[in-house]
Amino acid sequence: MRKIMMMLAFFAAVSTVNAQDFPKADKSPTDIAHYPTNAAKRAFAKTDAQKKSLEPKIRVIYARPYKKGREVFGNLLKFDKAWRVGANESTEVLFMTDVMIGDSKVKAGRYSVIIIPTKDSWTLKINTENDGWGNYSYDASKDVASITVPTQKSDTEIEQLSIVLYEKSKNVIHLKIGWDTTIAEFPITLK
Repeated sequence: MRKIMMMLAFFAAVSTVNAQDFPKADKSPTDIAHYPTNAAKRAFAKTDAQKKSLEPKIRVIYARPYKKGREVFGNLLKFDKAWRVGANESTEVLFMTDVMIGDSKVKAGRYSVIIIPTKDSWTLKINTENDGWGNYSYDASKDVASITVPTQKSDTEIEQLSIVLYEKSKNVIHLKIGWDTTIAEFPITLK
């Protein structure tokens, strides 16, 4: 009888484990942008100097929604309204070193990224509130840096929201964000 009870308990445990469903793949997959670009692959560097040069300085984690024929800026995303820069969870930036954004010194750490788009410019907000969904936890009093830049028109339509980090000049990294036909680049100075 004891063997039967143990077998029933085992099968009950196995069926409970199997009953846990994995969520379906999200329509806006999560992506990561690094500076330097190949920071995640630094273990493959051939020399110590190459490995050191690939040590990460900035990482951005964001969801990549698709345009899907929609008018994005001014319609899907309202002008003068906070936007989480993507879909789903708030976009997150991790600075592995202190940085300057505009006139503000930002300590190394993890922050959320908010954009306030207008017709001709975007304002980037770096905020201490983390792990939110959309803009629902955005609290402007927790902004630690803000910078406004003019937008540019892309020659081609950018179907899926895209972010890249690249060195524009010595120790000045640009956070480049593009979607639909709009691109904005925000300078971040490494300290």
